[in-house]
Order: sequence, then structure tokens, then C-alpha cells
Amino acid sequence: MLELGELPRPEPGPGEVRVRLRSSGVNPSDVKTRQARPLDGPLVVPHSDGAGLIDSVGAGAGAGVSARRIGERVWLWNAQWRRTLGTAAEYVALPEAQAVPLPDTVDDAAGACLGIPAMTAFHAVERLGELAGQTVLVIGASSSVGHYAAKLAAQAGARVIGTVGSAAKAVHAERAGVAATIDYKREAVGARLLELTAGRGVDAIIDTDFASTVHLLSEGVLRPHGQLVSYGSNSYAEIPIPYRQLLFGSIGLQLFLVYELSPAAREAAVAGLGRLLVQGRLQHTIGGRWPLAGIAAAHEAVEQGALIGNAILEIAP
Repeated sequence: MLELGELPRPEPGPGEVRVRLRSSGVNPSDVKTRQARPLDGPLVVPHSDGAGLIDSVGAGAGAGVSARRIGERVWLWNAQWRRTLGTAAEYVALPEAQAVPLPDTVDDAAGACLGIPAMTAFHAVERLGELAGQTVLVIGASSSVGHYAAKLAAQAGARVIGTVGSAAKAVHAERAGVAATIDYKREAVGARLLELTAGRGVDAIIDTDFASTVHLLSEGVLRPHGQLVSYGSNSYAEIPIPYRQLLFGSIGLQLFLVYELSPAAREAAVAGLGRLLVQGRLQHTIGGRWPLAGIAAAHEAVEQGALIGNAILEIAP
């Protein structure tokens, strides 16, 4: 379903900028979107995340973009959300708010990790509020989102416990500040978590797979008044929850889709990530790099789940 080809160079409309892309991020959601698209649907250029250089701006009465933005290095979010033309190309045109200035200290590959992985992690941690002295379980702590989330939670003063799928991924999670890891392929996560917390459980869970994590709630891993923030699931079928246990524990469930953040939450996340980038407080890990012509191999690597870090297409020098 992935084919290389030539398209006309897009022209920015009113309120838009055109970005000459240098990198494009390949996320699990990009793979899922590709797999779910009907074969007879419209042609789609995939990927939401990317980084590059603004080379043209849209004009128009009352909706023109300042020409001063030409030449600006930027990172992108939601480039292909509810649109057909994303960042797996040499150029993309999109609303100027979705092209965020990228500090000179941050390279283009890292810039292509911000729109989904870093923004999801930032918003998940923000939803938990004050974390100093709290214990937080990060599901998939070595994943692209989980690694950022673990780092941010640890920086906020939390003790972070993370689930991982291998010894190598455990080492990667620990580099982000994870105090203890649980190999979900070899250990019973609930029992091991209670052991690590002396039977008390955790104050919060940051979750990537609600269909699996919901079963932990029946094992008492969340303390009373604890919070579970979930940003995804490997199954979107109806998922039963242990309502009585959640009710009597006053457990909070918070679900969000990073593509559909409220304007206020989006603004807060963009500003927050900007501060962290300037301060050098985000740790970026590139697990694999491919040229644009290697996009199919990049998607296969993401599908297999073996990468440690983000998958990046390097499009232009």
C-alpha cells in the first residue's frame, strides 16, 4: 500500500505555510491509520509528525502569513489528521499554527518526535497534576511516548515504575529515570507491582493499552483516589471495567486522543514542550533512520515493535 511517486508541489493557502521537510516521524498510529484505510480510498501521504524549513507562506486578505516566517526551522503536529497530505514527502502545506519554531539546539530528527510522542507524554503527565512524592506506573516505559512520559514524571519528583518487554528496553527505560522495571512478558505485572510498592500500589498509571491495563485495576494496583490516564489501546472493541472497585476506590479514569486536544490543552502542550526544549530537558532517542524510499521498511520496523526509540525518515539534508 506504500508507493513512491511524484505529486505537484503544494501551494500554501491563506493562513498556511509550506514546509520543506527534512525529517518525518513514523508512529504506531501512522501504521494503524495506513492499515485501516480502504484500498479504494483517496491517495494519502502518511505521517503527522515532521520537521523542516518554511519556504513559502500563504497570502490573502485578513489571512496572510508574515513573510518573516520564511526560513524558520519548525516542527509539525497533526499534519495528516483529517487531511490527506502528511509529512512523508519533500513538502507539506498546513495551517501556520501547526508549524512550531524549533530551537537551533534541537536537530530535525528530534523535531519529528514532538508532535505525537512528546506531546502525548506531556499532556498525560500534566493531567496527573502534582507528582512530587507520588509513585507512577508507566505502561510501555521504553516506547516512544512512554520514554518521554517516564522522563517528565521523574523530573516532576515521582518515583516511576515502568513495564518493558526486554532487558534492553529495561536499560533504556532506566535511562529516562525509571526506578524499577517489570518485564511484562516474563512477570505477572500486578503481583510484581504490589511487591515493588509493599502492597500499597501506585498513585497513578500512564497507559498505552487500555484493553490490557484495565485488568490490573481488578488487582488493586491503584491506591484509593488514584488516577489512570490512557492515551491508547490495542483493541477498540467494548472493554468492560471493574466499576464497583473503581467506585469504592474513587478511582479516576482520564482518556484522551492527542490528535483532538482542546485548543487550550494544545497551546499549553506546545508552550510546555518549547520551554523543555530550550532548557534541554527532553531526552530524544532515535531507534532507526531510513530515507524516504525506505518508508515501507520503516513501517515494518514499527509494526514489529522491536525498535528502541523513534523511527525517522530522513528526507532532505
